[in-house]
Amino acid sequence: MSTLLQQLPDGHESYGDERQPRVGFFTDTSVCIGCKACEVACKEWNLIPQDGQEWTGHSYDNTGELNANTWRHVAFIEQEKPLRTNGDGTTALRWLMESDVCKHCTHAACLDVCPTGALFRTEYGTVVVQEDICNGCGYCVPACPFGVLDKRKLPSADSLVKQEDGRVWKCTLCYDRLKSGHEPACAKACPTQSIQFGPLDELRARADERLAKLESEGWNGAQLYLRDPDDGIGGAGAFFLLLDEPEVYGLPPDPVVTTKHLGSMWRNMARAAVVVTIAIVGACARD
Repeated sequence: MSTLLQQLPDGHESYGDERQPRVGFFTDTSVCIGCKACEVACKEWNLIPQDGQEWTGHSYDNTGELNANTWRHVAFIEQEKPLRTNGDGTTALRWLMESDVCKHCTHAACLDVCPTGALFRTEYGTVVVQEDICNGCGYCVPACPFGVLDKRKLPSADSLVKQEDGRVWKCTLCYDRLKSGHEPACAKACPTQSIQFGPLDELRARADERLAKLESEGWNGAQLYLRDPDDGIGGAGAFFLLLDEPEVYGLPPDPVVTTKHLGSMWRNMARAAVVVTIAIVGACARD
């Protein structure tokens, strides 16, 4: 199989002639200033309810994590570590800031487990939830290796009785804006171009050049995360340039699509069911 076909995300080829070039995000954390413009723009455009109004105690990180009401989360990590590897070794305080988002995986476990088709792959290769179809089963929540998907906990707006919404919400990579020829709101609002949007192949090439530049300058810990199409999720539609190990940012170091062995598990269960059935029939025949 060619490299091009291997990089096609699950379901993308089904669009045929209507398929668009795969697009995504490249987030360069080395130029993130933690302004949270991406969080605000995301909330404003997508009409996401407010959150992050409580003090978490974790530096300036008021939202804490990605959830149904936070589709872009700016993490603040304080470290006593040299900024560059070619310095005098003096330890100093440095800030690591990273705007996290749904990864829009090439092989997305959430798509595999959704029983209603509420989650679907768009013609741009991104993963979107249709809230009018989501039944709130929650199967996709534990299936995501990044903990991105979450049920909204606010009361339903169309109910006279207060109850939890129950449906799953996450980043759509501004699917409505893409359909109109515009870039996602977060990338549009980013003042330092830390969040870059475009065709995925172009972003990967740009990221490789940026990493090479930082390495030549001796930046400490610079690495690309989820850029490799041969990793456990087939590469991501949203990948990152980090300045330390993924675990420092609360990211899994080697994510694997959680439904990788789902087919073999079902086959083993079917075989076990057949064996049990034969045993029961045999026991009844002897009686």
